[in-house]
Amino acid sequence: MRIREIAEVRRRFGYRRIHVLLVREGWPINQKRVYRLYRELGLHGRPQGKRKRASALRVPLPAPTRINEQWNMDFVSDQLADGRRFRVLTVVDNLSREAIVLEADFSLTGKKVARALERVSKQRPMPHVIRVDNGAEFTGRALDAWAYWKKVKLDFIRPGKPIENAYIESFNGRLREECLNDQVFLSIEDAQQKLEAWRIDYNEVRPHSSLENRTPREFTRIQSDNRTAEPPILNFQPV
Repeated sequence: MRIREIAEVRRRFGYRRIHVLLVREGWPINQKRVYRLYRELGLHGRPQGKRKRASALRVPLPAPTRINEQWNMDFVSDQLADGRRFRVLTVVDNLSREAIVLEADFSLTGKKVARALERVSKQRPMPHVIRVDNGAEFTGRALDAWAYWKKVKLDFIRPGKPIENAYIESFNGRLREECLNDQVFLSIEDAQQKLEAWRIDYNEVRPHSSLENRTPREFTRIQSDNRTAEPPILNFQPV
């Protein structure tokens, strides 16, 4: 039967599109009859099939060798005392583990993320790469335009692979355990103040085993001193 032939060749076609093809071929048949035959032939509800996409091997980023080379960025959610939900933008330096940004707001769009990063750019150099997930805030035009303007590459992890953003996932766990679960936030301003106080303590007081029990600020200062130190002058004696 012609209906089955069309359905076998055009697996994505429903009965309406099959009816159009039959009418074009000159078949005197109405849409209701096509639908009845379509059902009787067992073509109703057949799987559509997934679109094939080219797979590519993800090449991991090389480990950072200096401060402000690679950052990680993500979101954490919590709620105020009155039950209203809010989000926190978290940004961490991969090498020093420094908490760069903790931005709280009820809604954090791509424009607000770009605005927060722009404020940071007034105080410190921007990284070469920021690793993010595939959320709408990070894939939108606002952040993409800002990154292009600042010459910052947005490195997107694969969907469903949070392990590729392990630094920020570990940081978010500490933030929730040590701050979000331990504090009561009365307002978004109160949340921002307490988050900023925790960020300062995290950067300047809390030692990190991955940094040889130094704080991120101590590690950053040592790295800066090593890079600004003048190389020794070598006096070669003639042989």
